[in-house]
Amino acid sequence: MLFSVRNFLIALMFTGALPGEVAAASPTLETVKTPRGAAQSFILIKPDKPVAAVILFAGGHGALGLQSATTMRWGAQNFLVRARDQFAAQGLMVAVIDAPPDHQGGMNAAFRMSREHAADIGAVSTYLKSQANVPVWLIGTSMGTFSAAGGAIAATNADGLVLTSTITRVKPEWKIASSHPNGVASMALNRVKVPTLVMSHRKDGCAITPAADAPKLISKLTSAKPVETTLLDGGLPPKSEPCEARSEHGFFGIEAHAVSKIAGFIKANRR
Repeated sequence: MLFSVRNFLIALMFTGALPGEVAAASPTLETVKTPRGAAQSFILIKPDKPVAAVILFAGGHGALGLQSATTMRWGAQNFLVRARDQFAAQGLMVAVIDAPPDHQGGMNAAFRMSREHAADIGAVSTYLKSQANVPVWLIGTSMGTFSAAGGAIAATNADGLVLTSTITRVKPEWKIASSHPNGVASMALNRVKVPTLVMSHRKDGCAITPAADAPKLISKLTSAKPVETTLLDGGLPPKSEPCEARSEHGFFGIEAHAVSKIAGFIKANRR
């Protein structure tokens, strides 16, 4: 018993990883040329022998302004961005995607749902599959759910979809208010044919991403199998407005639990 404990402590000292986790990998900044000629940049974290890959889409305007693998002008506090190392620790190859050069001023919902953006996503997915023969999942949060859902609808080499704090209600002043009154739920979700997880915080106070709208999304995902809904609770007291990342909307204080739930679904539904 003492020998086993000693070995465990030595392994922990050298790897920094807890049981079931993978030692941290060094991030790199990568850029791929997309079919439309855009130079699409993203942070890549590639653990040894990844079991799957994930493309993470930040919320808001999504223009991270990546300057290096660890430096960005905006978005460091976004749920998916700040949790990127935790996804890698689950044995997942991670790509944190930036806005393309022609949208560094910000990606609105219309662009996030466009064919151009889907093609950019497809180029990143193809790159990831060239690095490891593993399934690629699209994961979006808040405004990023338009990107993730759009990529899955366009079948851009996507093997799975995760929607967190999904926008299901739009503001009257948004350009898509008439065409997509229910946000992501107004998209052609019936064309999604990959396993899909819808995750929300039960106390998400953002008016455009209420957890109560999960059934609205599930009812549209008629071709996706399996489809699951996960509602989380708990966390730290909010340090931001309800629609910002350091609140229940961004799973503030329960990031590890949220990532574990997502990773578990991915690993259970690998193709």
